[in-house]
Formats: sequence, structure tokens, C-alpha cells
Amino acid sequence: MFKKFYPTVYVLSAYTVDFSELYNKGYRVLVLDVDNTLVEHGAPATNQAVAFFEQVHNIGWKTCILSNNDEARIKPFADAVKSDYIFDAGKPKRSGYEKAMKLLGGNKNNTLFMGDQLFTDIYGANRTGIKSILVKPIKIDPEFLIRLKRLGERIVMPFYLAYAKRHPKSL
Repeated sequence: MFKKFYPTVYVLSAYTVDFSELYNKGYRVLVLDVDNTLVEHGAPATNQAVAFFEQVHNIGWKTCILSNNDEARIKPFADAVKSDYIFDAGKPKRSGYEKAMKLLGGNKNNTLFMGDQLFTDIYGANRTGIKSILVKPIKIDPEFLIRLKRLGERIVMPFYLAYAKRHPKSL
């Protein structure tokens, strides 16, 4: 019932993923969310975020920030981390994910998505047919609608965790 919201894998932080290992497995394109995935909601690029993008770019990854935020929020962040970006993406619609893959020359087999929300980020990646990494949100989001979605996630996550325990997956 909830499987359409299940990520491929779940991690506590974006900053703990071994992107060298994933690159060696053939992944080349990283599409990712920003708010509560890499920084607190609305925060500018931190030194940690800049270093993260520098590291993945040095490995050889192509990156694209995919956000439902407006350009005024995303462009400064993307400029600071030297990444392509798509704003007003309309997640969970497939079109933003597909546009990111096309922009970076990726496909469903060599693209990963990373984000913090099941009902937008992960559901959209699943609808598009790309593997996903769910990260634990950095902080409780101040926006009412996002907090409402988090209540729904509290229902889905125990089912996902039980499923993942029985059916372990890796990227």
C-alpha cells in the first residue's frame, strides 16, 4: 500500500553517503533537494554543503538541485555549490526529474535522487523510475504544509523500516 513512497535506501545524513562507491557502481548523475536535505530550511549554502559538492564533483558526478522553491531561493545556493538547478520543479511530478536527467545526460540507470520528504522527493523519484536516497530531515520544517506531510510520514516510515529489514536493498 505504501511502497510507492519507499526509498531505495534510508540514511541519517546526506553527508555520510559514500559517493565514490556509488560512482564505481556506475551512477553518474545526482539530483537532490536542498532544504532539510543539505541545510536547514531556507539556509544558505554552508561550508559543509560547499565541500560536499566539491567532493562529489571531484569524483566525477554531475549534479542538479531539484526544488519546489522559487529561483530566488535556489539560484544563490546553486551558485555557491556550483551546481545546475531546477526551481519550481513541481515535485512529485516526473517532469522535473526527467528534465534534470536530460540536462545532465543521465538516464534511469545512472541517476540517483536524494531528498528528505517521502511524499514529494521520494515519490517523485519512484514515479520516474530512478533510485532514491531518503535522508533524515535536518530540522523540523517551519512551513505548515510540510509539517502536515511529516505527520503522514510518521505513519509510513514504520512500514518502510519493517519492509527494509525484511528486504534489504542497496544502491
